Amino acid sequence: MTAIDPGATSAPKPLFSESYKTSVLGLLVLAYTFNFIDRTIISTIGQAIKVDLGLTDTQLGLLGGLAFALLYTTLGIPIARLAERRNRVNIISIAIVIWSGFTALCGMANSFLMLILFRLGVGVGEAGLSPPAHSLISDYYEPRRRATALSIYSFGIPLGTMFGAVAGGWIAQNLSWRAAFVLVGLPGILVAIALKLFVKEPPRGYSEQAPVVDTPVLEGEETVPPATIKPPSILAVAKRIFGRWSFFHMVAGITIASFASYGTGQYQAAYFIRMFGLDLATVGLIFGLVGGVAAGVGTLMGGFLTDWAGKRSGRWYALVPAIGLLVACPLYILVYLQNDWRWAAALLLLPGIFHYTYLGPTFGVIQNAVSLRMRATATALLFFVLNLIALGFGPPFCGWCIDMISQNLFAANNMGDFFTLCPGGIGAPGAGPVVDAACRAAIAEGSRQGIIWNLLIYAWAGVHYLLAAITLPKDMASALAASNED
Repeated sequence: MTAIDPGATSAPKPLFSESYKTSVLGLLVLAYTFNFIDRTIISTIGQAIKVDLGLTDTQLGLLGGLAFALLYTTLGIPIARLAERRNRVNIISIAIVIWSGFTALCGMANSFLMLILFRLGVGVGEAGLSPPAHSLISDYYEPRRRATALSIYSFGIPLGTMFGAVAGGWIAQNLSWRAAFVLVGLPGILVAIALKLFVKEPPRGYSEQAPVVDTPVLEGEETVPPATIKPPSILAVAKRIFGRWSFFHMVAGITIASFASYGTGQYQAAYFIRMFGLDLATVGLIFGLVGGVAAGVGTLMGGFLTDWAGKRSGRWYALVPAIGLLVACPLYILVYLQNDWRWAAALLLLPGIFHYTYLGPTFGVIQNAVSLRMRATATALLFFVLNLIALGFGPPFCGWCIDMISQNLFAANNMGDFFTLCPGGIGAPGAGPVVDAACRAAIAEGSRQGIIWNLLIYAWAGVHYLLAAITLPKDMASALAASNED
């Protein structure tokens, strides 16, 4: 670094310009978008897979949930520990290549077992994105802007859901569900290459200590502390984020809300097909454009609103998600009480705006609560709890509810065993039109009731955020003091 003339009138240039940081954040959003395209596309094309392979809704839930979540959650922690010491950009780039490849392989599966194995592979790759990405963003953006930056990163969730639904639905309708996996999976490799070529590894703690230089960092220059520096233990990180009242309830809130979100989200598209007879392309447009826009607005609004209101009181980092979830719950239920799909689709614009306000604030609080070399691990621990419970068991639980309700409705009409006579939710070959009609009616109404029962879980999550607001300012001050001592 060259000397700075003390008589110069211009301030020394930051190591990274605002435009560069914005570009880096944009690439990370793109990576997270492909992450969610590949993760959630199965919810859009699941009905086609269910019919083709003769699956139950519980099996469909396992494909969208536990099969993916098992390795996604368990590998997140060791990858995060690696990210505390090693180059985070390299870790993210390799992870994208892995999950993109396995997503494409899902299109080659010809059995439930093969799909399970390939979905496990998708989970392996996707475990390597968010922990190092959260750590990178926290080094690029200072604490007062962190919830906003992380909400922008989380915008990849509705974007990925939107593009996955629209593209996946259209491809599955016009080609096949197998082609959908291949065509949405492989482009992710280009994102991995772009990240590797463009994104620099920032110094740890860059946003806290605001280092400046008057010359640019050379390509390939090492800006990371030596890998021999030992980060705090996993136990120390766990105590920090789970050991205080407000942090515990915020983790509980995001976990329970995500349980309902992953569970009902797995079957929303299938419900519109079963209840209203829509095709895959139409359903993809509904949940991609209508649901995706609403969720995107809510995700961004949650971060901007809480960073703004948080200047007045730190309680708003919990109150905004609480209010959002408690308002979203009845609005979602109203959607599934409609008998006209057009009204149901139009009403989807409302709940998503309130629902997704919890993402940015929660991630921001967790990142601000820990010290520099706890950040990737803190995200991994949060995601371990969140995704093992929510992603792992939310879809199978909702699918089980739909299966049980459908079975009871079918049996109430003295039709026999639903699972024997209705493989894939339609009448078995040779069963006749009466049985087929009864199968379709049972699975449609079973889907409606099963989803509504699961939607009530949003209110439970909102209560946890209300409880978090009680001590959040005090706990944040205590965590900041502890971080300064680390």
